Amino acid sequence: MFEHTSRYYALEVATFTTPGGLAVRYVRRRFLPHGESLPLLGEVTVTEGERLDQIAARTLGDPEQYWRICDANDAMRPQELIATIGALLRIPVPQVEG
Repeated sequence: MFEHTSRYYALEVATFTTPGGLAVRYVRRRFLPHGESLPLLGEVTVTEGERLDQIAARTLGDPEQYWRICDANDAMRPQELIATIGALLRIPVPQVEG
Protein backbone atom coordinates (compact mmCIF):
# COMPACT_ATOMS: atom_id res chain seq x y z
CA MET A 1 0.00 0.00 0.00
CA PHE A 2 2.92 2.37 0.78
CA GLU A 3 6.49 2.60 -0.51
CA HIS A 4 9.12 0.96 1.70
CA THR A 5 10.53 4.41 2.53
CA SER A 6 7.20 5.68 3.87
CA ARG A 7 6.61 6.14 7.58
CA TYR A 8 3.38 4.18 7.07
CA TYR A 9 4.93 1.18 5.29
CA ALA A 10 4.97 -1.21 8.25
CA LEU A 11 1.54 -0.27 9.60
CA GLU A 12 -1.26 -2.79 9.64
CA VAL A 13 -4.11 -2.29 7.20
CA ALA A 14 -7.47 -2.89 8.87
CA THR A 15 -11.04 -3.03 7.58
CA PHE A 16 -14.12 -1.38 9.01
CA THR A 17 -17.51 -2.58 7.79
CA THR A 18 -20.26 0.03 7.86
CA PRO A 19 -23.80 -0.88 8.95
CA GLY A 20 -24.70 -0.89 5.24
CA GLY A 21 -22.07 -3.56 4.55
CA LEU A 22 -19.47 -1.35 2.88
CA ALA A 23 -15.92 -2.46 3.71
CA VAL A 24 -13.59 0.49 4.28
CA ARG A 25 -9.85 -0.21 4.47
CA TYR A 26 -7.65 2.06 6.57
CA VAL A 27 -4.17 2.14 8.06
CA ARG A 28 -3.93 1.77 11.81
CA ARG A 29 -2.52 4.64 13.82
CA ARG A 30 1.23 5.22 13.85
CA PHE A 31 2.76 5.97 17.22
CA LEU A 32 5.95 8.00 17.34
CA PRO A 33 9.01 6.19 18.63
CA HIS A 34 10.99 7.72 21.48
CA GLY A 35 13.59 9.80 19.66
CA GLU A 36 16.35 8.97 22.11
CA SER A 37 15.87 5.26 21.39
CA LEU A 38 16.78 5.65 17.70
CA PRO A 39 20.41 5.01 16.73
CA LEU A 40 22.17 8.32 16.10
CA LEU A 41 23.93 9.04 12.80
CA GLY A 42 24.92 12.53 13.92
CA GLU A 43 23.68 15.98 14.80
CA VAL A 44 23.30 19.16 12.75
CA THR A 45 22.78 22.78 13.66
CA VAL A 46 19.88 24.62 12.04
CA THR A 47 21.04 27.57 9.94
CA GLU A 48 19.03 30.53 8.70
CA GLY A 49 16.75 29.76 5.76
CA GLU A 50 17.31 26.02 5.95
CA ARG A 51 14.38 23.66 5.45
CA LEU A 52 13.92 20.23 6.96
CA ASP A 53 13.77 18.56 3.54
CA GLN A 54 17.14 20.13 2.72
CA ILE A 55 18.63 18.75 5.93
CA ALA A 56 17.19 15.32 5.15
CA ALA A 57 18.59 15.40 1.60
CA ARG A 58 22.04 16.39 2.88
CA THR A 59 22.22 13.94 5.78
CA LEU A 60 20.00 11.02 4.73
CA GLY A 61 20.24 11.33 0.94
CA ASP A 62 16.48 11.77 0.42
CA PRO A 63 14.43 14.91 1.13
CA GLU A 64 11.29 12.81 1.68
CA GLN A 65 12.91 11.19 4.71
CA TYR A 66 12.48 14.37 6.79
CA TRP A 67 10.01 12.41 8.94
CA ARG A 68 12.91 10.35 10.31
CA ILE A 69 14.45 13.55 11.68
CA CYS A 70 11.08 14.46 13.20
CA ASP A 71 10.91 11.05 14.89
CA ALA A 72 14.45 11.37 16.25
CA ASN A 73 13.59 14.75 17.76
CA ASP A 74 10.13 13.82 19.11
CA ALA A 75 8.51 16.40 16.82
CA MET A 76 4.88 16.29 15.77
CA ARG A 77 5.21 19.53 13.78
CA PRO A 78 8.21 19.55 11.42
CA GLN A 79 8.34 23.34 11.15
CA GLU A 80 9.10 23.60 14.88
CA LEU A 81 12.43 21.85 14.34
CA ILE A 82 13.78 24.64 12.13
CA ALA A 83 12.10 27.58 13.88
CA THR A 84 15.12 28.28 16.08
CA ILE A 85 18.37 29.15 14.31
CA GLY A 86 21.19 27.32 16.04
CA ALA A 87 19.00 24.48 17.31
CA LEU A 88 20.74 21.10 17.38
CA LEU A 89 18.88 18.32 15.55
CA ARG A 90 19.43 14.61 16.03
CA ILE A 91 19.86 12.75 12.74
CA PRO A 92 18.97 9.07 13.06
CA VAL A 93 20.56 6.15 11.27
CA PRO A 94 18.06 5.24 8.53
CA GLN A 95 16.21 2.04 9.41
CA VAL A 96 14.54 -0.30 6.94
CA GLU A 97 10.80 -0.42 7.68
CA GLY A 98 8.92 -3.68 7.88
